[in-house]
Amino acid sequence: MVAAAVLAGCERGLSNGPEASPSGPSGCPEAHARAEAAVDSAERTDIPWNGPTTGPRAVSRKTIVYVAQTMTNPGVAGAADGVQEAARVIGWRVRVIDGGGTPAGTQAAMSQAVALKPSGIVIGGFDAGATSQQAARAHAAHIPLIGWHAVASPGPSRRPELFTNVTTEVGDVAAVSAQWVIARSNGRAGVVLFTDASIPFARKKSDLIRKELATCRGVRLLAYENIPIPDASTRTPQEISSLLSRFSRRWTYSVAINDLYFADAAPAFRAAGREGSGLPYNIGAGDGDPSAFERIDNRQYQAATVPEPLSLQGWQIVDEFNRAFSGRPASGYVAPIHVTTADNSHGATTWDPSGYQEGYRRIWGR
Repeated sequence: MVAAAVLAGCERGLSNGPEASPSGPSGCPEAHARAEAAVDSAERTDIPWNGPTTGPRAVSRKTIVYVAQTMTNPGVAGAADGVQEAARVIGWRVRVIDGGGTPAGTQAAMSQAVALKPSGIVIGGFDAGATSQQAARAHAAHIPLIGWHAVASPGPSRRPELFTNVTTEVGDVAAVSAQWVIARSNGRAGVVLFTDASIPFARKKSDLIRKELATCRGVRLLAYENIPIPDASTRTPQEISSLLSRFSRRWTYSVAINDLYFADAAPAFRAAGREGSGLPYNIGAGDGDPSAFERIDNRQYQAATVPEPLSLQGWQIVDEFNRAFSGRPASGYVAPIHVTTADNSHGATTWDPSGYQEGYRRIWGR
């Protein structure tokens, strides 16, 4: 399937070098115009709070267990930090259990979480279906489950059963990351796509990225690299070296489903003599951790990210639990997408929209 995907990408056209891209004709005028408009909108930083304004007052004396796929994943860890911060405001206790990045580890962590009999459990960054037995025990004990990137779509889920799943719209994230490539390259690029196909959310995101790239005939998918996130630190440098050898300067852009791939790629690019601000230009389609912002600001092997508002999402998780405990439905809120570059980061190390803390405090009466 991967080989077929690469061949399908190769049939879309040839990738020109960056010298021809800025001034030459676009490789896909209509798709390029749509991409530029979408990216311009997503790069805005003056977005007002558009989340919930009403909801139940704070419920007292609750305990939440956050089960993390792995705390080495900056997105998982960032959302956990947001949950802990919001819990301090609302007056709850939080315990984090690290699944260690393996199916056996997350199953054991979920079993431990259920045994603690908490008020609620967060499924932090792993496939909720992979712990179905533990989830069934939680439901039998009337413990609500809330996911963070646990399924592919935001909102309540029936299979697996989640009160809600907190994430941006994966289709929007995927589309704008591919559109950034189309817009910046003037519709002419040779692209490598990095994913973790073992995670349904990540696999869906990379499939959607590939689909959006295919709207531009001047974009060529050179390779589709499946590297599990727990293996990224060891496998990515080797794969980067191999890709540089295979494609050399035909490789002009990269998209990864998570920024951490570029942290692991940087030493290999550096060893090959590539400049941090040069080819290939790399964009992460999540999660926007501090190290990604630093690489972008310093122009060190990453040019952009589509960050999750991790702290905001942690606060949203706490608010959603408060609704569950109060017998109310999920809020239905989905954070808008954003693209961060060196031109709009303003020295920040996270994407932290304004207004959400004040908004949730007003709802909770805190």
